[in-house]
Amino acid sequence: MTTPDFTYEPQGLSQRGESPAGYRTVSRRVRVGNGHAAYARLAEGILSWELHRGAGLRVSPGQGRAVVGREVVPAFGIGPVRLPAPCRVVWVEEPIDNDGGPQRAGFGYGTLPGHPERGEEAFIAVLDPDGAVYFEVFAFSQHANWFFTLGAPVARFFQELVTRRYLSTAQRLAG
Repeated sequence: MTTPDFTYEPQGLSQRGESPAGYRTVSRRVRVGNGHAAYARLAEGILSWELHRGAGLRVSPGQGRAVVGREVVPAFGIGPVRLPAPCRVVWVEEPIDNDGGPQRAGFGYGTLPGHPERGEEAFIAVLDPDGAVYFEVFAFSQHANWFFTLGAPVARFFQELVTRRYLSTAQRLAG
């Protein structure tokens, strides 16, 4: 069985909050809590796909934690009408067990054939030096083909809707 190629180049830019020229970017950062315990809850929720499930995306229950190379097919939509969005995890930062000092944890995944977009998305929990906990989501994307380009306004609506759901789910996870 062959592994499908990513639908964009290069991979891993989302880890640094960068995007290739010509891609639309989304970048949000919101304070969701305070202290190491809130950070640890948020990081675990991100790495175990609870963030995605809480945002209304279907992720297989047996998916396991985010690890580099893991393929996942989140499905988004309304009710039983769902559009699959195949991705592969390209980077992971695990939380470190320390004295509560600054750190970050999360992952980024990139699109595979069959996804309506081409690009990458990152989900990150941040513990600042002052103990503030932030959730960051960063994405860069282009439409995968002419069909999805025609539906660009609908695609942008759903991307914004899912992003808002990520933000509210992150708040709940950290809480």
